[in-house]
Amino acid sequence: MGNEKVLELANKISKTKRGSKKEIKFEDLEYKVLEPVVTEEMAEVALCLEFRKPMSAKEVSTKCGKPVEETSKLLWQLAIDGVAFVNEIDGVDKYWYDIWVPGHMETIVNHPNRDSIEKFNQIAEAFEEYGWKKAPMAAGVFPVGTGLMRVIPIETAIQGEMRRASYEEISTYLNENTLLSVSDCSCRTSREAMGEGCGHLKEDMCIQLGDAAEYYIRTGRGRQISREEAFEIIKRAEENGLMHQMANTDGPGKTHAICNCCGCSCYATRIAGLFNNNDMVRSNYVSKIDKEKCVACGECVSVCPVNALKLGQKLCTKTPIVEEKRVDFAHNSEWGEDKWNIDYRINRENVVKTGTSPCKTNCPAHISVQGYIKLASQDRYKDALELIKRENPFPAVCGRICPRKCESECTRGDIDEPVAIDEIKKFIAQQDLNEENRYVPKVMHEYGKKIAIIGGGPSGLSCAYYLAIDGYKVTVFEKQKVLGGMLTLGIPSYRLEKDVINAEIDILRGLGVKFKTGIEIGKDLSLNDLRDEGYKAFYLAIGAQTGKKLNIEGEDAKGVITGVDFLRDVNLGNEIKLEGEVVVIGGGNVAIDVARTATRLGASRVDMFCLESEEEMPALEEEIEEALSEEIKINNSWGPKRIIIENGVATGIEFKKCISVLDKNGKFSPVFDENETKVVKSNYILISVGQGIDWGNLLEGSKIELNSNKTIKADSFTLQTGEPDVFAGGDSFTGPRFAIDAIALGKEASISIHRFVHKGQSLVYGRDRRLYKILDKENLKLEGYDNIKREKIVHVEGQKSKDTFRDLRPTFTKEQVKNETKRCLGCGATTTDEYKCIGCGACTTRCRFDAISLYRKYDAQSVPIEKLKPIIVKAVIRRKGVIAARKFKKLFIKNS
Repeated sequence: MGNEKVLELANKISKTKRGSKKEIKFEDLEYKVLEPVVTEEMAEVALCLEFRKPMSAKEVSTKCGKPVEETSKLLWQLAIDGVAFVNEIDGVDKYWYDIWVPGHMETIVNHPNRDSIEKFNQIAEAFEEYGWKKAPMAAGVFPVGTGLMRVIPIETAIQGEMRRASYEEISTYLNENTLLSVSDCSCRTSREAMGEGCGHLKEDMCIQLGDAAEYYIRTGRGRQISREEAFEIIKRAEENGLMHQMANTDGPGKTHAICNCCGCSCYATRIAGLFNNNDMVRSNYVSKIDKEKCVACGECVSVCPVNALKLGQKLCTKTPIVEEKRVDFAHNSEWGEDKWNIDYRINRENVVKTGTSPCKTNCPAHISVQGYIKLASQDRYKDALELIKRENPFPAVCGRICPRKCESECTRGDIDEPVAIDEIKKFIAQQDLNEENRYVPKVMHEYGKKIAIIGGGPSGLSCAYYLAIDGYKVTVFEKQKVLGGMLTLGIPSYRLEKDVINAEIDILRGLGVKFKTGIEIGKDLSLNDLRDEGYKAFYLAIGAQTGKKLNIEGEDAKGVITGVDFLRDVNLGNEIKLEGEVVVIGGGNVAIDVARTATRLGASRVDMFCLESEEEMPALEEEIEEALSEEIKINNSWGPKRIIIENGVATGIEFKKCISVLDKNGKFSPVFDENETKVVKSNYILISVGQGIDWGNLLEGSKIELNSNKTIKADSFTLQTGEPDVFAGGDSFTGPRFAIDAIALGKEASISIHRFVHKGQSLVYGRDRRLYKILDKENLKLEGYDNIKREKIVHVEGQKSKDTFRDLRPTFTKEQVKNETKRCLGCGATTTDEYKCIGCGACTTRCRFDAISLYRKYDAQSVPIEKLKPIIVKAVIRRKGVIAARKFKKLFIKNS
């Protein structure tokens, strides 16, 4: 049985009567939010308080019949617990009660001693449920500017705007108040308590002003801050993609709080995100896109709290793209669950249904290709670097070895040739190799928790980079003596020189990342050892660092080496000299690296043999061309049968004709003609038919499982393994792929780890699923474009390149970059849904192209809570009339 007095208090704050239809009962959230902190004696005193009418302890004592001293103690406890507000007025503490939201529920959730409240989860859940109870009733009845909370635009977004008003400027509120405080975000605190946090900053995020600041400071909910600190908090919020809202119940130009909110945890923003009742919280502004300036970088899309912005296209189409016109709104339609977006925290969309630019879509890391090309065309190379490094910390590396998936789908290729995207990126990244021009990101936080990265390859380094920016103490453990993983040990210097890798790794050192090389986890240290040292989470990215065998006769003979081991020895500087004829088995990029390296180490002849036909070879076309130019012979459609041995040494290999590689379902299932064979003499046989993973004892004693191919089992989205604090990515998770794939997973792992190491955070809520779709090329009008020829890099003659391990490939000149960037068609552009936009301006802080702005659509001021009821009643009556009229019109049209 519950406490009757506390229940009575819940009804009083709710302005409901016992015995009425709307009566608050013991099972209702309004009771549950009070029950953990309010005793019967406290409730008796609280029932004597009045709504927004301050009373002294002496005045309350007279009403409740308790001694003044006892009343004073109970009132102070009510204030501490968030059930009463207190200010010193004329030298005397005076108390009152307010509305639930924004009011008591926030202050109860932000209890200064919340960790010691046994039923704090109950309080958090009650706060969260309040919106579910009240929001449906609020649909369409709060005109713009009258909601209990209201978006206030980021001030830089409205500077210079012709019709701006002072009450729309954050600076006005901060400058007009002399007493300011800051507290944790109550919404995100509530979410965290329920295990549903979104990873956004919670601590020191919400600012109180004047009377509210006094209350927060005195009750320990917040700390006093200077005006300068307040502006820094506002700036920090904006840098972290947060938007601003203010308590909107105090009247025109007044507020007691400015909140820094996200779209995935804030309960006020949920009115728009989930219930699609955007008018209740919007500012007077909406976003506007200048499509001519927009380059679809997607930065604005990523920070829009209500998913009003999505990437689309701006090329002319044969069949016009008709946007579905919105006709139903909360103020003119019945607004039930069929109009809500229940899964708004997990179903954000990056792209409109008709798709967006192919380059961004096809890139595994979804780098803003169109954006950095535009910046390069404007000589803004450092800005371009910053944009690239949002998704890829190693542009100089990728500029030399990237598979160019962006180019393979480039729309320009449907006119003549694709834009030389990778060469442009390489030119931009070249600036980063010069320490004077280097872009080093700002460390955003000081979280300080220790994170261990196991494996110093591209995925592990990528994860370390993004965690370091977030202010974590990151240590990378690498069993080899050098860093870079397969970038260093698997790619020859003539494709990727070591100083390029080291220059980009040096940036991680500058961010505070520590490196411990020559240490094998599972041998020298265990995961439990690292846990004992205080590491809070782990990222396993050891890569696929062993070569696969053929499982044929004679494979263990002297002179038979896996390509991976061969390249590792060469890259570690071990003395290797090949004499005579070399056979390389395999048809991928690594096999070509092996063959070209063998040429440089003295082989008199190098032959490649692969199962695939010339058209089927998995190696990139340019890799094949370079191998041929260095007089490497490629023999297609041959598979190894046995290795010929004399005195334990391989002297040759027998091949059999391969008829087909894949079965009718596209699976690897080679078929051979056993009657057609040939024997090839050789002094060395280098096997490059794939890579495997050597886990050693790393996983010993853990709950982590492996797949049949020895890749690690982990969640495909969060990358979490069977051990909750262990995440996995890179080749050891996906199997061998390109460096850019591994880099993309490293960033995703950093997001999961950041959430994991903070109490109560979900690994999925509010997270970008990064689902992109290519526009319909068949529907494009591509006539009438220029005929600018693709800029080319001067080809290095094979006779020259085969004699050195130096990378002789030149970089574009500045003039070539200028010319090549002009060839970009600018396929994509951001779109905005004007109804969904709530006018926060977060989008404008991310745009580097002045392509998005806010314009003033409404002219509304806030209404004090005491004067709100007649406005709402009038809106309810008007809405009912509009809905009835629309129904009648539809019925009339149907019957006519």
